[in-house]
Amino acid sequence: MRLEILPVLGIGHVSEGDDLAAMIATAAPWLRNGDVLVVTSKIVSKAEGRLVDVPADGPERLTARDEVLAGETARVVASRGATRIVQTHHGFVMASAGIDASNVDKTRLVLLPVDPDASARALRAALRERYDLDVAVIITDTMGRPWRNGLTDVALGVAGMPAIRDHRGEVDPYGNELQLTQMAVVDELAGAGELIKGKCDQVPVAVVRGYLSSTRSDDDADGARALIRDAAQDLFSLGTAEARATGLADAATLTDGASPTPVDLTAVRRAIDAVTEVVAPGTVFTLVDEAEVHAGLVAEVAGWPDEATALVLGSPPAPVEPMDLVRFGADLHRLRVALAAEGVASTLLPPPAGSPASASLAL
Repeated sequence: MRLEILPVLGIGHVSEGDDLAAMIATAAPWLRNGDVLVVTSKIVSKAEGRLVDVPADGPERLTARDEVLAGETARVVASRGATRIVQTHHGFVMASAGIDASNVDKTRLVLLPVDPDASARALRAALRERYDLDVAVIITDTMGRPWRNGLTDVALGVAGMPAIRDHRGEVDPYGNELQLTQMAVVDELAGAGELIKGKCDQVPVAVVRGYLSSTRSDDDADGARALIRDAAQDLFSLGTAEARATGLADAATLTDGASPTPVDLTAVRRAIDAVTEVVAPGTVFTLVDEAEVHAGLVAEVAGWPDEATALVLGSPPAPVEPMDLVRFGADLHRLRVALAAEGVASTLLPPPAGSPASASLAL
């Protein structure tokens, strides 16, 4: 395979309502069937009218930008200072929802296309129907990457080719069957096109020649959506602070009521061990195992649920000072978080009569 990366020069300023197919075909009469057209999402957004008016500067501009960001955000993934990493309504995880203030008038912001896959299909169809050009189209934008410095272009939308090349089931030269390898080829082509386009050269379109020999419309059924990892498979779906806050919130809203099945006492001990080093000095949590529960200790515990099969007793440092009780409450919360992480439901029981400075969790 021999690849060429070619710039499409002379497109110029793009405004709402402009005909991108005509602009590209005019600027690149040398396009061939099988070429891959790599198009910066910004000119797609401009042509589709995805711009909003904002003040040119001052606090009003920041307020307006925050409002726009909120409208483009499906969920916040992480934040630090003024930086917001969010998931857009498309499913992309990126800084500031892809909102861009470069290469546009200072009183406007550019948003991502509403449906980049649909934009890619429409551009591909227009070039095919009006100019008899059978090309693939990739709509791109710039993103950072977790754990790596620097930016690179990636695909937001694609038409005319699959987003992923799946090598699973193939055999390598050493006879090993590939089990996991799926290459995000449209991201790689997006990055290749960015080498020619640049950020300040006003070259919003590049052509990668030699990768495809032909295109098929049924290859793009899933579009760039195929690149979005399912939430259930995402091990890093939140930033550290956001994951901790979510865990605390989930623990605080745990449904009170112990599991109707026997509790895994090993999991409970792991949870107690996990909090031992972070609780206040003197706080003690003691696991009462099933044998002791059935020996009659439960009869002394108020509010014991019938479905519970184990018990954790907690006591604060002695002698008990008012702030010790506050710290003890926080320690109980930490233990419930740790139990939840182990999949163990817990019920906070009323304190025994005459012993307000202790607590019990039914499991």
